[in-house]
Amino acid sequence: MTGTRQSRPSAPARATLDKAAHENFPVAPFFLPRAWRNDLMAVYGYARLVDDIGDGDLAPGGGDASHLGVGPEHADDPLTLLDAFETDLRRVFGGTPRHPLLLALQPTVRRCSLTPEPFLDLIAANRQDQLVRRYETWDDLVAYCELSANPVGRLVLGITGSASAERVRRSDAVCTALQIVEHLQDVSEDLLRDRVYLPAEDMKRFQVTEADLAAATGGSSVRALIANEAQRARELLDEGAALVGGVHGRLRLLLAGFVGGGRAALSAIAAAGHDVLPGPPKATKTAVLGETGAVLRRARGER
Repeated sequence: MTGTRQSRPSAPARATLDKAAHENFPVAPFFLPRAWRNDLMAVYGYARLVDDIGDGDLAPGGGDASHLGVGPEHADDPLTLLDAFETDLRRVFGGTPRHPLLLALQPTVRRCSLTPEPFLDLIAANRQDQLVRRYETWDDLVAYCELSANPVGRLVLGITGSASAERVRRSDAVCTALQIVEHLQDVSEDLLRDRVYLPAEDMKRFQVTEADLAAATGGSSVRALIANEAQRARELLDEGAALVGGVHGRLRLLLAGFVGGGRAALSAIAAAGHDVLPGPPKATKTAVLGETGAVLRRARGER
Protein backbone atom coordinates (compact mmCIF):
# COMPACT_ATOMS: atom_id res chain seq x y z
CA MET A 1 0.00 0.00 0.00
CA THR A 2 2.85 2.39 0.72
CA GLY A 3 4.21 1.88 -2.77
CA THR A 4 0.81 2.63 -4.29
CA ARG A 5 0.46 5.89 -2.38
CA GLN A 6 3.90 7.03 -3.53
CA SER A 7 3.35 6.19 -7.19
CA ARG A 8 0.10 8.07 -7.61
CA PRO A 9 1.36 11.50 -6.50
CA SER A 10 4.31 11.24 -8.91
CA ALA A 11 2.04 10.98 -11.95
CA PRO A 12 0.90 14.66 -11.97
CA ALA A 13 4.50 15.78 -11.46
CA ARG A 14 5.67 13.67 -14.41
CA ALA A 15 2.85 15.04 -16.58
CA THR A 16 3.93 18.59 -15.74
CA LEU A 17 7.64 18.01 -16.44
CA ASP A 18 6.89 16.20 -19.72
CA LYS A 19 5.59 19.50 -21.13
CA ALA A 20 9.19 20.75 -21.36
CA ALA A 21 9.50 18.95 -24.70
CA HIS A 22 6.90 21.26 -26.25
CA GLU A 23 8.46 24.62 -25.37
CA ASN A 24 9.86 26.99 -28.01
CA PHE A 25 13.32 26.70 -26.47
CA PRO A 26 15.41 23.97 -24.80
CA VAL A 27 14.66 23.87 -21.06
CA ALA A 28 17.58 21.78 -19.78
CA PRO A 29 19.63 20.50 -22.75
CA PHE A 30 22.00 17.55 -22.47
CA PHE A 31 25.20 19.59 -22.84
CA LEU A 32 24.75 21.36 -19.50
CA PRO A 33 26.32 20.07 -16.27
CA ARG A 34 24.06 17.60 -14.52
CA ALA A 35 23.58 19.93 -11.53
CA TRP A 36 22.40 22.73 -13.80
CA ARG A 37 20.03 20.39 -15.64
CA ASN A 38 18.49 19.20 -12.40
CA ASP A 39 18.12 22.75 -11.07
CA LEU A 40 16.65 24.07 -14.32
CA MET A 41 14.12 21.24 -14.44
CA ALA A 42 13.17 21.94 -10.82
CA VAL A 43 12.50 25.59 -11.69
CA TYR A 44 10.70 24.59 -14.89
CA GLY A 45 8.48 22.21 -12.93
CA TYR A 46 7.53 25.03 -10.60
CA ALA A 47 6.86 27.54 -13.39
CA ARG A 48 4.90 25.03 -15.48
CA LEU A 49 2.79 23.93 -12.53
CA VAL A 50 1.83 27.45 -11.50
CA ASP A 51 0.85 28.19 -15.12
CA ASP A 52 -1.20 25.00 -15.29
CA ILE A 53 -3.02 26.03 -12.10
CA GLY A 54 -3.77 29.45 -13.57
CA ASP A 55 -4.91 27.95 -16.87
CA GLY A 56 -7.03 25.21 -15.30
CA ASP A 57 -4.82 22.69 -17.08
CA LEU A 58 -3.76 20.38 -14.24
CA ALA A 59 -3.40 16.65 -14.73
CA PRO A 60 -6.72 14.84 -14.23
CA GLY A 61 -7.46 13.06 -11.01
CA GLY A 62 -7.02 15.90 -8.53
CA GLY A 63 -3.55 14.80 -7.43
CA ASP A 64 -2.10 18.32 -7.43
CA ALA A 65 -4.97 19.71 -5.36
CA SER A 66 -4.61 16.85 -2.90
CA HIS A 67 -0.90 17.56 -2.46
CA LEU A 68 -1.71 21.19 -1.74
CA GLY A 69 -4.36 20.31 0.84
CA VAL A 70 -7.25 21.57 -1.30
CA GLY A 71 -10.44 19.53 -1.07
CA PRO A 72 -12.43 18.30 -4.07
CA GLU A 73 -14.97 21.12 -3.67
CA HIS A 74 -12.25 23.70 -4.52
CA ALA A 75 -10.05 21.58 -6.80
CA ASP A 76 -11.20 23.52 -9.88
CA ASP A 77 -10.86 27.00 -8.34
CA PRO A 78 -7.57 28.55 -9.58
CA LEU A 79 -7.48 31.29 -6.94
CA THR A 80 -7.92 28.81 -4.10
CA LEU A 81 -5.25 26.56 -5.59
CA LEU A 82 -2.87 29.50 -6.09
CA ASP A 83 -3.30 30.52 -2.46
CA ALA A 84 -2.52 26.98 -1.34
CA PHE A 85 0.40 26.85 -3.76
CA GLU A 86 1.87 30.04 -2.29
CA THR A 87 1.54 28.61 1.20
CA ASP A 88 3.43 25.51 0.09
CA LEU A 89 6.04 27.62 -1.70
CA ARG A 90 6.80 29.43 1.54
CA ARG A 91 7.58 26.04 3.09
CA VAL A 92 10.35 25.69 0.50
CA PHE A 93 12.13 28.56 2.26
CA GLY A 94 11.42 27.31 5.76
CA GLY A 95 9.84 23.94 6.32
CA THR A 96 8.86 20.89 4.30
CA PRO A 97 6.66 21.47 1.23
CA ARG A 98 3.91 18.99 0.42
CA HIS A 99 3.84 19.05 -3.38
CA PRO A 100 6.48 16.81 -5.03
CA LEU A 101 7.58 19.53 -7.44
CA LEU A 102 8.07 22.00 -4.60
CA LEU A 103 9.90 19.38 -2.58
CA ALA A 104 12.19 18.86 -5.59
CA LEU A 105 12.70 22.62 -5.82
CA GLN A 106 13.93 22.99 -2.23
CA PRO A 107 17.51 21.70 -2.79
CA THR A 108 17.87 24.04 -5.78
CA VAL A 109 16.72 27.03 -3.76
CA ARG A 110 19.19 26.23 -0.99
CA ARG A 111 22.14 25.35 -3.23
CA CYS A 112 21.74 28.46 -5.42
CA SER A 113 20.61 30.84 -2.65
CA LEU A 114 17.48 31.75 -4.62
CA THR A 115 15.06 34.25 -3.08
CA PRO A 116 11.26 33.97 -2.92
CA GLU A 117 10.53 37.02 -5.09
CA PRO A 118 10.76 35.48 -8.60
CA PHE A 119 8.62 32.54 -7.51
CA LEU A 120 6.04 34.84 -5.91
CA ASP A 121 5.94 36.98 -9.07
CA LEU A 122 4.95 33.93 -11.12
CA ILE A 123 2.08 33.26 -8.73
CA ALA A 124 1.07 36.94 -8.94
CA ALA A 125 0.98 36.71 -12.74
CA ASN A 126 -1.41 33.77 -12.59
CA ARG A 127 -3.61 35.53 -10.05
CA GLN A 128 -3.71 38.44 -12.47
CA ASP A 129 -4.83 36.07 -15.20
CA GLN A 130 -7.93 35.29 -13.16
CA LEU A 131 -8.83 38.99 -12.82
CA VAL A 132 -7.42 40.77 -15.89
CA ARG A 133 -8.31 39.30 -19.27
CA ARG A 134 -7.62 42.23 -21.59
CA TYR A 135 -4.70 44.68 -21.88
CA GLU A 136 -5.23 48.20 -23.12
CA THR A 137 -1.67 49.11 -24.14
CA TRP A 138 1.63 47.52 -25.06
CA ASP A 139 3.10 48.87 -21.82
CA ASP A 140 0.35 47.12 -19.85
CA LEU A 141 1.20 43.84 -21.55
CA VAL A 142 4.93 44.29 -20.92
CA ALA A 143 4.19 44.95 -17.24
CA TYR A 144 2.32 41.62 -17.13
CA CYS A 145 5.32 39.89 -18.72
CA GLU A 146 7.50 41.33 -15.96
CA LEU A 147 5.57 39.02 -13.63
CA SER A 148 4.84 36.09 -15.94
CA ALA A 149 8.12 35.66 -17.84
CA ASN A 150 11.04 37.73 -16.59
CA PRO A 151 11.35 35.88 -13.26
CA VAL A 152 12.24 32.69 -15.14
CA GLY A 153 15.24 34.32 -16.79
CA ARG A 154 16.35 35.75 -13.48
CA LEU A 155 16.16 32.30 -11.95
CA VAL A 156 18.29 30.88 -14.76
CA LEU A 157 20.93 33.51 -14.06
CA GLY A 158 20.71 32.70 -10.36
CA ILE A 159 21.13 28.97 -10.93
CA THR A 160 24.17 29.49 -13.15
CA GLY A 161 25.71 32.10 -10.83
CA SER A 162 25.85 34.67 -13.60
CA ALA A 163 23.47 37.44 -12.50
CA SER A 164 24.46 41.10 -12.87
CA ALA A 165 22.39 44.24 -13.40
CA GLU A 166 23.17 44.34 -17.13
CA ARG A 167 22.55 40.64 -17.65
CA VAL A 168 19.23 40.85 -15.81
CA ARG A 169 18.18 43.74 -18.06
CA ARG A 170 19.06 41.80 -21.20
CA SER A 171 17.43 38.65 -19.85
CA ASP A 172 14.22 40.55 -19.13
CA ALA A 173 14.07 41.67 -22.76
CA VAL A 174 14.52 38.10 -24.02
CA CYS A 175 11.95 36.66 -21.63
CA THR A 176 9.35 39.31 -22.42
CA ALA A 177 9.89 38.62 -26.12
CA LEU A 178 9.46 34.86 -25.62
CA GLN A 179 6.22 35.46 -23.71
CA ILE A 180 4.88 37.71 -26.47
CA VAL A 181 5.77 35.07 -29.08
CA GLU A 182 3.87 32.46 -27.09
CA HIS A 183 0.86 34.77 -26.89
CA LEU A 184 0.96 35.23 -30.66
CA GLN A 185 1.06 31.47 -31.22
CA ASP A 186 -1.85 30.92 -28.84
CA VAL A 187 -4.30 33.65 -29.85
CA SER A 188 -7.12 31.20 -30.55
CA GLU A 189 -6.47 29.06 -27.47
CA ASP A 190 -6.32 32.11 -25.22
CA LEU A 191 -9.57 33.48 -26.65
CA LEU A 192 -11.30 30.22 -25.73
CA ARG A 193 -10.23 30.97 -22.15
CA ASP A 194 -11.66 34.49 -22.54
CA ARG A 195 -8.21 36.06 -22.59
CA VAL A 196 -6.73 38.43 -25.17
CA TYR A 197 -3.02 39.25 -24.97
CA LEU A 198 -3.07 41.66 -27.90
CA PRO A 199 -3.13 45.33 -26.83
CA ALA A 200 -6.59 46.82 -27.30
CA GLU A 201 -5.15 50.05 -28.69
CA ASP A 202 -3.32 48.06 -31.40
CA MET A 203 -6.44 46.07 -32.22
CA LYS A 204 -8.30 49.34 -32.67
CA ARG A 205 -5.52 50.78 -34.85
CA PHE A 206 -5.59 47.73 -37.13
CA GLN A 207 -9.40 47.55 -37.02
CA VAL A 208 -9.43 44.06 -35.51
CA THR A 209 -12.31 42.89 -33.32
CA GLU A 210 -12.53 39.88 -31.05
CA ALA A 211 -14.95 38.38 -33.55
CA ASP A 212 -12.11 38.55 -36.10
CA LEU A 213 -9.87 36.65 -33.67
CA ALA A 214 -12.54 33.93 -33.33
CA ALA A 215 -12.51 33.19 -37.07
CA ALA A 216 -11.02 30.02 -38.51
CA THR A 217 -8.38 32.00 -40.39
CA GLY A 218 -7.08 35.52 -40.10
CA GLY A 219 -8.00 38.24 -42.57
CA SER A 220 -5.57 40.89 -43.74
CA SER A 221 -6.19 43.13 -40.73
CA VAL A 222 -5.53 40.31 -38.26
CA ARG A 223 -2.36 39.33 -40.08
CA ALA A 224 -1.14 42.93 -40.08
CA LEU A 225 -1.76 43.14 -36.34
CA ILE A 226 0.13 39.91 -35.67
CA ALA A 227 3.01 41.10 -37.88
CA ASN A 228 3.18 44.32 -35.86
CA GLU A 229 3.36 42.51 -32.52
CA ALA A 230 5.85 39.99 -33.93
CA GLN A 231 8.13 42.84 -34.97
CA ARG A 232 7.98 44.25 -31.47
CA ALA A 233 8.94 40.85 -30.07
CA ARG A 234 11.81 40.58 -32.53
CA GLU A 235 13.12 43.98 -31.44
CA LEU A 236 13.08 42.82 -27.83
CA LEU A 237 14.99 39.67 -28.79
CA ASP A 238 17.55 41.79 -30.61
CA GLU A 239 17.88 44.02 -27.54
CA GLY A 240 18.47 41.04 -25.28
CA ALA A 241 20.68 39.02 -27.64
CA ALA A 242 23.83 40.75 -26.36
CA LEU A 243 23.32 38.66 -23.22
CA VAL A 244 24.68 35.68 -25.16
CA GLY A 245 27.98 37.38 -25.98
CA GLY A 246 28.47 38.40 -22.36
CA VAL A 247 28.78 34.84 -21.04
CA HIS A 248 30.92 31.86 -21.96
CA GLY A 249 30.97 28.09 -22.30
CA ARG A 250 27.86 26.02 -21.97
CA LEU A 251 25.87 28.90 -20.51
CA ARG A 252 26.39 30.71 -23.82
CA LEU A 253 24.94 27.70 -25.65
CA LEU A 254 21.92 27.64 -23.34
CA LEU A 255 21.13 31.34 -23.71
CA ALA A 256 21.69 31.17 -27.47
CA GLY A 257 19.08 28.41 -27.52
CA PHE A 258 16.56 30.68 -25.82
CA VAL A 259 17.15 33.51 -28.31
CA GLY A 260 17.36 31.14 -31.28
CA GLY A 261 14.16 29.39 -30.24
CA GLY A 262 12.33 32.70 -30.11
CA ARG A 263 13.63 33.77 -33.50
CA ALA A 264 12.74 30.42 -35.05
CA ALA A 265 9.19 30.70 -33.66
CA LEU A 266 8.87 34.19 -35.13
CA SER A 267 10.06 32.87 -38.48
CA ALA A 268 7.42 30.13 -38.31
CA ILE A 269 4.76 32.77 -37.66
CA ALA A 270 6.01 34.79 -40.64
CA ALA A 271 6.08 31.65 -42.83
CA ALA A 272 2.40 31.13 -42.00
CA GLY A 273 1.70 34.60 -43.37
CA HIS A 274 1.14 35.76 -39.78
CA ASP A 275 -2.08 33.74 -39.75
CA VAL A 276 -1.99 32.19 -36.27
CA LEU A 277 -5.71 31.47 -36.01
CA PRO A 278 -5.76 27.96 -37.54
CA GLY A 279 -3.28 26.83 -34.88
CA PRO A 280 0.06 27.80 -33.38
CA PRO A 281 2.84 27.95 -36.00
CA LYS A 282 5.74 25.94 -34.57
CA ALA A 283 9.40 25.97 -35.54
CA THR A 284 11.11 22.72 -36.48
CA LYS A 285 14.11 21.49 -34.49
CA THR A 286 16.25 22.14 -37.55
CA ALA A 287 15.09 25.75 -37.64
CA VAL A 288 15.80 26.21 -33.92
CA LEU A 289 19.30 24.78 -34.36
CA GLY A 290 19.93 27.01 -37.36
CA GLU A 291 18.83 30.16 -35.53
CA THR A 292 20.81 29.16 -32.45
CA GLY A 293 23.92 28.74 -34.58
CA ALA A 294 23.39 32.19 -36.07
CA VAL A 295 23.10 33.70 -32.59
CA LEU A 296 26.36 32.01 -31.54
CA ARG A 297 28.24 33.17 -34.65
CA ARG A 298 27.14 36.73 -34.03
CA ALA A 299 28.12 36.50 -30.35
CA ARG A 300 31.60 35.36 -31.32
CA GLY A 301 31.90 38.20 -33.81
CA GLU A 302 30.94 40.77 -31.19
CA ARG A 303 33.76 39.83 -28.83
